[in-house]
Order: sequence, then C-alpha cells, then structure tokens
Amino acid sequence: MEQYILIPLLPLTAFLINILFGKSAIKDKAHWIAIPAVFGSFVLALMAFAEVMGGKVINQDIYTWIVSGTFKASVGFLIDQLTAIMLIVVTSISLLVHIYSVGYMHGDGGYYRFFSYLSLFTFSMLMLILANNLLQLYFGWEAVGLCSYFLIGFWYEKKSASDAGKKAFIVNRFGDFGFGLGVMLIFLSLGSIHYADIFSKIGTLQGHSIAMFGYNVDLITLIALLLFCGAVGKSAQIPLHVWLPDAMEGPTPVSALIHAATMVTAGVFMVARFNPVFSLSPVAMGVVAITGAITSLFAATIALVQNDIKRIIAYSTLSQLGYMVLACGVGAYGAGIFHLYTHAYFKALLFLGAGSVMHAMSGELDIQKMGGLKKFMPATYWTFLIASLSIAGIPGLSGFFSKDEILWLAYNGGIVGRIVWAIGTLVAALTAFYSFRIIFVAFHGKFRGTHEQEHHLHESPKSMTIPLMLLAVGSIFAGWVGIPEALGGGNFVGHFLQPVLGHPHVHAGEAEEKMVMAISIACAVGGIFVSWIFYVLKPEIPKTLVSQFSGIYAVLWNKYYVDELYDAIIVRPTTWLARSILIPVTDGTIIEGIVNGVPKMIAAFGQKLRKLQTGYVQHYAMSMAIGLFILFSLVLIGAVK
Repeated sequence: MEQYILIPLLPLTAFLINILFGKSAIKDKAHWIAIPAVFGSFVLALMAFAEVMGGKVINQDIYTWIVSGTFKASVGFLIDQLTAIMLIVVTSISLLVHIYSVGYMHGDGGYYRFFSYLSLFTFSMLMLILANNLLQLYFGWEAVGLCSYFLIGFWYEKKSASDAGKKAFIVNRFGDFGFGLGVMLIFLSLGSIHYADIFSKIGTLQGHSIAMFGYNVDLITLIALLLFCGAVGKSAQIPLHVWLPDAMEGPTPVSALIHAATMVTAGVFMVARFNPVFSLSPVAMGVVAITGAITSLFAATIALVQNDIKRIIAYSTLSQLGYMVLACGVGAYGAGIFHLYTHAYFKALLFLGAGSVMHAMSGELDIQKMGGLKKFMPATYWTFLIASLSIAGIPGLSGFFSKDEILWLAYNGGIVGRIVWAIGTLVAALTAFYSFRIIFVAFHGKFRGTHEQEHHLHESPKSMTIPLMLLAVGSIFAGWVGIPEALGGGNFVGHFLQPVLGHPHVHAGEAEEKMVMAISIACAVGGIFVSWIFYVLKPEIPKTLVSQFSGIYAVLWNKYYVDELYDAIIVRPTTWLARSILIPVTDGTIIEGIVNGVPKMIAAFGQKLRKLQTGYVQHYAMSMAIGLFILFSLVLIGAVK
C-alpha cells in the first residue's frame, strides 16, 4: 500500500518544485521534473492494476484528520477494478500530454508555470479517483476545477482566455453547490462519508422521504439527483454545458487533458462509483439517461456547422460524454466506463492532432482556411484519420466496441432505453459526418490559407508526433479488451468491472445484438459517405443547404442561443443587481460606513474630549472635587443601605 501513496504524491512534488523554483532556476527545463514524475505514477498505476487483476482490493485510510462524534474525515485510498482502470487512463494520457507539451509550448514565457499546472491537475484527478470517502472526492473535485481555471486562462493577458477560465469556474459552482448538498445529505442520513459505509447502508433508506416545499420527496432519489448536479457541471451536460466549448481558449494540450482524461470524466466516474445509490432510484436513472441522450444529440447537431477545429472536437466531447451518461442512466455503468476508457485515447489524439495543425498553421483554427494538409503533414493526417475512424465507430477500432456496447445495453433498457438508443444511433451518424467533415475540409483538396501560411507548412517535431502515434495505437487497440461475446470476444472489461459496477440484465438474443450493431455500423458508414459527397464530390451542396435553411443554420451556428439566453436571464440581471443595489448598499453604505464611520466617530469624540483640557489648574481642581463628592456620595448611599 505504501508505494501507491506515490501515485498522487509524485505529480504534487513536481508541481511544488516547478512552481517554487521554475521561474528562477529551472525555467525551460521544467519538463525534466514533470515528465519523470508522471511516468512514475504511470508505472505505479500499472502495478496497482496488476494487483487488482490478481484479486486484491485495497481500502485503507492513510491519515485521519478529524474525528467528531460519528463524523470522520480522513485521507484514504480505494483501489478496486474501477479505480485501476481510471488510474491507467489518467496517468497514460497525462504522460503523453506532458511529452507533447514540450514541443507545443516551447518558447512560451510561462513554460514552467504550464508544467506546474499540468502536474497539479494530474495530482487533483488522481486524488479524486483514489478517494475512499466523499470529503476527499470533493477535495479532488474542486481541485480539478481550480486547475481548469488556471489552465484555460493560462494566457491570462488574452481577454477571451481569462473570460473562459472564469466561465468554467463559475458555471461549475452551480453544479458543485448541488453536489455539496448531496454530500451533506448523505452524512445526515447515514452518519458516514466513507464509501463502504454508504454502500452498505443505503438500502436502509428505501421508502424514506423528506418534506420539501410541501411535498414528500423520496430520499434516495433526492440524494442521487443532488449528486448528479455535480456530474452535470463537471461532465458538461445540459444545462451546464456552456463552459466546455469556451475551454478551447487554453493551450491545446490542456484541451486534450481536460476533455480526454481528467475534469470532464470526473462526473461520469462519480455516477459510476455511486451506482449503488443511483440504481435504487428509477426516477434518478431516467433523469440521467434522458439528460445524457439530449446532451449527446444537442452537441452533435452544433458540431455539424462549426468551423473552429477545436470547437468541433469540443462539441464532439460533449456528445460522447452524453453517451457515457446515457449508459449510466440505463444501468450500463461498465459500458459507460469502457467508453470513457476508449474515448480518452481517440479524443486526446484528435485534440493533439488539432494542435499539430495549429502549430503548422501559425495558430489558425478555421478549417475553411486550411485544405490539402495531408501532403504537408502525413503523420498528423494518418493519426487524425485513425482517431476519426475510431470515434465514428468503424469496426475493429476502439470506439466501435465501446459505443456499440452502450447502444446494445440501452436497447435492452425498457422504454427509456429504447428512446435513448434511437437518439444514440442518430448521433452515431452525425458523429461520423462531422468527424470526416474535418478530414475532407482540412486535409484534402486545395490549400485555402495565405501564401505565408503555405510557405511555413511543415510536420510537427517528434516530441509532438510520437505521442500522436502512441495515441493512434490506443485508438485502434484499446477497445480490443472489450470485444463482445457476440463477435467471439470475452468482453474482458465488462467482466473485470462487474464486481464494482455489476451488469445490466439483457433479455434480447445474439441476433438482436448483431442487428443493433449492423444499424450502428450502417449509420457510421452512411455519415462518412454523406460527408464525402458534401465536401469532396459536390462541395456546393453545403452552401445550397445553408441558403435554403438559413434559420436552422443560424440556430446551430449560434449554439441554440443558450449563451445569449443565460446572458439575458442570469448575467445581465445579476450584474444590474450588483451594480445598482448590492455594491451601493453593501460596499457603499455598510462597509464604507463601518470603515470610514468608526474613525470619524472617534475623531468627533476626540474633538469634544479635547475641550476638557483647558490648561487651567483651577478647572482641574474643581473636576477632582466634583469627582470626590460623587465618590463619597456613592459610598454613603451604600452604607445607608
């Protein structure tokens, strides 16, 4: 157990060294501190995975902080099947992002600061997934949010970047408020914040209700929905999704780390971890499934028309996170985590591939100003193509196995399951379409950028292309550990996670599973084919559709006007209230009244008191005589009584 303490401790140590000494002593050598630390965590994660494979599960408190009555706050680790897989995902993706960042961030003035924040981000996520109690989980939960603020707004002198960092931090406060209430309600209901106690006692709350606003609400449902509020924020589900696309303002390696392995996966991980709670509430499960399905479709439709390469991939992340949440909502927790695992590789590859394109295009993000990049950047092109095939769900690649596992188990999930299966199948076609829209527009055809950009086009350095190649391997083979039994595989991931996450009941036969799979494949191939027609064979079609359906296009281009809606009903009224009432009353009247009023009162009292100091002896003698008279009078009155 002792060696596993180093898994989060190594990145934390790297953060402290780089942040304290990076500016003066280490400077552009910060990666020599950060990369070995994350590599050490990765090796230890492999060791932990091997132990769990051997049947060993670790649940141990390392340090007890507070003990008060039944409340016990401690630092502890739970290393089981779910934790083991998450450790591999987080440490492997983080390691590759660290290596990639050496080339991408070369020459940046905040080089040491960037690697400091990356290490802190990794530490925070590791503490979150290793936690054996809710307080430690909440610590990691808030710490990844803080790190996202640091990294999204890393180029803080750029207003759009600093605004995006603030937006991510503030939007997540809404979800985290509900999550915090859920944590407190669990302690008040069960008397413990440790997972083992919660999961063993949660069944005793069945049938219990709590009065709210004149209604009796099922207690377990309320707990589950409050916890899910946190997942809605962290995993960017509707209606708290608006921060994630703006997170693209940070450096591209940050986008890869946030979207693939850390912050956004925290919500899915939490729902899966608390499956004993969610599974006891059909209402909560339905809410989770529908939220995931709507988010998936919502984001996929927006991605169809965007031109910013990173934003297209960001909306793709929103959509794929919806898939994972959808899976948890139909009880297929293992399938959701399996997709989280495969998604980490092909999504990190997509973002880092986009970063490679930006590196060659001098920061250009608009795919309409690219074209023909295939011949200039072959390594980037082929790895990006592999990632796109994987996310589209082409058979044989990682994304195919995890996505179809979700669709198959959703198909078996009753009425709600059939609804979200239909939505998920439609999203599969849209995903293939917009993924290959990037391929055909950015990498094929003629170059549409400036002459200067074309003159500087080149493949990225090896420090960037080698991580791309390694992620491409993961995008192909990572899903092979979950090949379904219908295709002759053993579904290792499903069986491996079963002790923690269980397995949903499957009532349909193998023939129906292959039918669901065939429909999904047809949607993927169809999406790619339509994309090829639109952007290679007949590129005039998209322009015609835009002119004929300008209203729909405007809605999608403006992201359904959700940001404008929030600005109108939340941001502007809050700003008006603050400037018109709160600031004048609290700051102008109360605070300023205290800060400036007390000294003024003291000064006024002093001015009055100074008049007693006349400088004449007879005045002082008279004052003393009066004082003695009053004193003797009080003594005599007391004696008479």
